[in-house]
Amino acid sequence: MIGTIVPRPIALVTTVDPQGRVNAAPFSFFNCLSADPPILALGVENHADMSFKDTALNIRLTEVFTVNIVSHAIAEAMHVCGVGFPPGTDELAAAGLTALPGIKVAAPFIREAPAAFECRRHVTLELGRSRQIILGEIVYAHYRAEVVDAERLRIDPARLDAVARLGGSTCATIRDRFDMPTPTLADMQAALGDVAE
Repeated sequence: MIGTIVPRPIALVTTVDPQGRVNAAPFSFFNCLSADPPILALGVENHADMSFKDTALNIRLTEVFTVNIVSHAIAEAMHVCGVGFPPGTDELAAAGLTALPGIKVAAPFIREAPAAFECRRHVTLELGRSRQIILGEIVYAHYRAEVVDAERLRIDPARLDAVARLGGSTCATIRDRFDMPTPTLADMQAALGDVAE
């Protein structure tokens, strides 16, 4: 399944524990689910002994987290944050990334990320004993200025330069793109009429 449903965007999630210590971890079970309200989802697996990973525990205790989008420029640093460091380790420092204070939530955002979404936990779905699906409502968004096409008020995918997860350790960029506008009903009727003739 995970080698077939690809590419999956990578969330570099920052949280804080009740003592204010920052944790950062990557998740490729991640996506947006709704624009209104703005909801995104994280799939967080427990440790082998069924204890919570730091991200899940911190979200459970503080109700907040920040999803940082991973660009090609910070892909290696994201990978460092995936190392199984002991609790309390500053993964961002180990990866050479910079935590900046959140505007609406206690979880920081990463200065080097092209975009980041501050979230409040909306609901957590428990799937069996081993996994939670955490839905977060976006309460604030950060964008690096160069990522936004100011004329069109759109995100420039080339400047976002996001990476995605494929199967195993394989990742991909979004550098190969093509436009494929959805045809209108009139276009389809014309095309079908041409075929019928």
